[in-house]
Amino acid sequence: MLEFDPAPEIQALRSTFSDIAAVVDVDALRAEIARLSEEAGAPDLWDDVEKAQKVTSALSHRQSELKRVTDVEQRLDDLDVLVEMALEMDDEDTAAEARKEISDLQTVIGQLEVQTLLDGEYDDRAAVVTIRSGAGGDDATDFAEMLLRMYLRWAERHKYAVKVMDTSYAEGAGIKSTTFEVDAPYAYGTLSVEAGTHRLARISPFGGADKRQTSFAAVEVIPVMEEAKEVEVPEGDIRVDVFRSSGPGGQSVNTTDSAVRITHLPTGIVVSMQNEKSQIQNRAAAMRVLQTRLMLLQKEQEAATKKELAGTITASWGDQMRSYFLYGQQLVKDLRTGYEVGNPASVFDGDLDGLIAAGIRWRKRKDDD
Repeated sequence: MLEFDPAPEIQALRSTFSDIAAVVDVDALRAEIARLSEEAGAPDLWDDVEKAQKVTSALSHRQSELKRVTDVEQRLDDLDVLVEMALEMDDEDTAAEARKEISDLQTVIGQLEVQTLLDGEYDDRAAVVTIRSGAGGDDATDFAEMLLRMYLRWAERHKYAVKVMDTSYAEGAGIKSTTFEVDAPYAYGTLSVEAGTHRLARISPFGGADKRQTSFAAVEVIPVMEEAKEVEVPEGDIRVDVFRSSGPGGQSVNTTDSAVRITHLPTGIVVSMQNEKSQIQNRAAAMRVLQTRLMLLQKEQEAATKKELAGTITASWGDQMRSYFLYGQQLVKDLRTGYEVGNPASVFDGDLDGLIAAGIRWRKRKDDD
C-alpha cells in the first residue's frame, strides 16, 4: 500500500498562501486593474505619451502581480486533485509527481511570502541598478562584468524586462561600470538588498600563477520615480557632453555623437547613457535617472538616510556586504545575514533568490528592532 500522506504539508501551504492573499488584497488588486484597463482603453490615451506609458506600465505590473497569486491558487487546487488520484490508484509515480509539486509550491509560496515584506515607500517600483568596479585592477573590472551577467540571468529566470542603459568598458578585461533598468513589480524592493560592496576572492586569471587576488565592485540600486519630473534641474546646473557610443576594446558602435553624459555641477552626480538610438533619447533617459537621484537627495534628512537610499559605496576593504570565494572552499557568503551558498557557479548563473530572500528578511527584522 502506498505510504503517502501530504495533508500536513498542503495544509501549511494553504495557510501561508491565505495570509499572503490577505496582504495582497486580491479584490482591491482586481479593482485597480479594472480602473487602469478603463484608462488604457480611452481613445485619447496616447495624446499624452508620458501619461499613457505610466498607465500601461502600471496595468502590466498589476496584472503580473495578480497572475502570480492566481497561478499559485490554481496550482494548489490542481495539487489536491493530483493527491486524490495518487491515493485512489495507489500509484507511486503519481505520488512522486505530487511530492515534486509540493516542493515547487513551497519555493514559490516562500518567494511570495518574502514579497509581502516589501512595504517600503518605493518597494513596488521598477529599479535602476548601477555596478562599478572598485579596487583590484583587471580582476575588479572582470568581476563587475560577472555581476552584470549574474543580475541579467536572475532577471531572465523571472522573465523580468531588463534594459541596459549604459556600459563603460575597461581597457583590459570586463567593464568599468554599467547601468540597467529592471522593469518589474517590486524590482526595487527586491534588488535594494543587493546594494553595497561585493568582494571576490579567487586565483587571478590575469596575474602570476596560483596567485590569489581580492577585488571589489559596488552595486547601487535606486527606484524609478514617476515624480522625477517634479525635480527642476536648471540648465546652468548641468554640463552635457556628447560622444560616440563604443563597445568592448573601443570598437565603434555608433558613427554619430549620440551618447550623452550629464554632470550635475552642484552635487557632482554623473549619469551617462548610450544605448538609445538618438542623442535626444539618451539625454531624456539620463535626465530621468539624474532627476530620480536628485529627488532621493531632497528626501534625505541626514547622511545616514542618504547612504541607505542611494548609497555611498567605496568598493574596498571594510565595506563589503557579500563575499564570493572561487578557490578552496568555493562559497558565497552574505556578511549581513550569514546566509551561505556552496555553489558559486549557480549564483553567478542567476540563482540569487535565497540570498535576496535572506536579505529582505534581515532588513525587515532590523527595521522592526
